[in-house]
Amino acid sequence: MESHGAGIRRVMVLAFCVAGIWSAYIYQGVLQETVSTKRFGPNKERFEHLAFLNLAQNVVCLIWSFMMIKIWSSGNSGGAPWWSYWSAGITNTIGPAMGIEALKYISYPAQVLAKSSKMIPVMLMGAIVYGIRYTVPEYVCTLLVAGGVSMFALLKTSSKTISKLAHPNAPVGYGLCFLNLTFDGFTNATQDSIKARYPKTSAWDIMLGMNLWGTIYNMIFMFGWSNASGFEAVQFCKQHPEAAWDILMYCLCGAVGQNFIFLTISRFGSLTNTTITTTRKFVSIVVSSVLSGNPLSTKQWTSVIMVFSGLSFQIYLKWRKLQRMPKKKKKSN
Repeated sequence: MESHGAGIRRVMVLAFCVAGIWSAYIYQGVLQETVSTKRFGPNKERFEHLAFLNLAQNVVCLIWSFMMIKIWSSGNSGGAPWWSYWSAGITNTIGPAMGIEALKYISYPAQVLAKSSKMIPVMLMGAIVYGIRYTVPEYVCTLLVAGGVSMFALLKTSSKTISKLAHPNAPVGYGLCFLNLTFDGFTNATQDSIKARYPKTSAWDIMLGMNLWGTIYNMIFMFGWSNASGFEAVQFCKQHPEAAWDILMYCLCGAVGQNFIFLTISRFGSLTNTTITTTRKFVSIVVSSVLSGNPLSTKQWTSVIMVFSGLSFQIYLKWRKLQRMPKKKKKSN
């Protein structure tokens, strides 16, 4: 009976994590799309300073992670010192800024799809730079994702969707997304290196360090000189309180979403978290298509299904690899 009760509790916690990640990040996606495409006030002005969202996100997540460390941490954890995140902070500032700027040039569904193709630059770097040999199924995953993203990019976007974009330009938009993924790769590698050097570093320590440096760099970029764009962004928020509210909610969704991601990884592992976040991206595209008026053609939906089939196949391959590991250990024993 105890094991049955523990199983039910585990399922309930998993359902709680799924609901938390989906609701936080799907709503954040809606807000991101709203801020980047909506025209505010009687003069129908656009919020052009999308990089300001990253600064606001850094500040909110910095405060949030500091609070979490104070609440949950018991003294000095022996984690990485705050200054060790300076280099990861640079790439983590530039990468997301490029990803969000892409929304000026391509639609939100296109951005989500492009950013879902993270495995492509990872495998290219692995094969070319490090000489890693990948299996045929891994190449099939990559071809499905690359083919789906390429097909979506080449298909004609509806005039209704184009009319919402500030500066429609698909090559620029997809180029920014690719650079975003490249910088993310460096960020992840640096974080892994920090974690290896300081094993006692918690997720909250990483969140605090990354957002501390992100806040510093973005403050310099947004407010470092007299006509910097940050002053215009603040002025816009003063004139249009609804934009300021959307930005605040966007930041809170990101902070809350991080909570659920940390909980999922600690209780169920990174593979479960990857599965939840991948399905969330698909649902975000559906929500955008239905609520935000980004109608997708049948061919575009085929592209979306190709990409998420490739991602799902990749998750399955990782799961199968994990299943084999205990068997190998038993044989060696």
